Amino acid sequence: MKVDRRTLALQNRQISIRMEQLTDRMVERTGLSTAQAHLLMRILRYGPEGTTLTELHRQCGYSMAALSNILKRLRKGGYVRAETTEADNRCKRLYATEQALQARNALDRALQGSCETAFEGFSEEELCQLEAMQKRLLQNLASPGNV
Repeated sequence: MKVDRRTLALQNRQISIRMEQLTDRMVERTGLSTAQAHLLMRILRYGPEGTTLTELHRQCGYSMAALSNILKRLRKGGYVRAETTEADNRCKRLYATEQALQARNALDRALQGSCETAFEGFSEEELCQLEAMQKRLLQNLASPGNV
């Protein structure tokens, strides 16, 4: 049986869209979007050291413009603060605020809940296989000439 690779690519896109829709519903009580929730959780992981826009860009794969827009909304909502570094006035470090710390558990539950729903019924072995295949896909797409 020959597998249609375009169908696989379309299904990956559909999975991504549905995951985002499900997660949006689960995090809506916090007033944040899925993208904001994921980014805020990443910033929270840095703790008191904070992070930079460039570091987030490298890790997340979002464009700098998209990240700036998401961060603008997080700052406006009181979840993130930015401080200029002493070494370079152009560089700003991003820190989670007390409000972000208070939202952490609710966000974690919402993000975990969407994952539990998506992967319901999969064995640990199947999840390991899926993870390995996803990593290969990401490597293929990140190889020189594809980025």
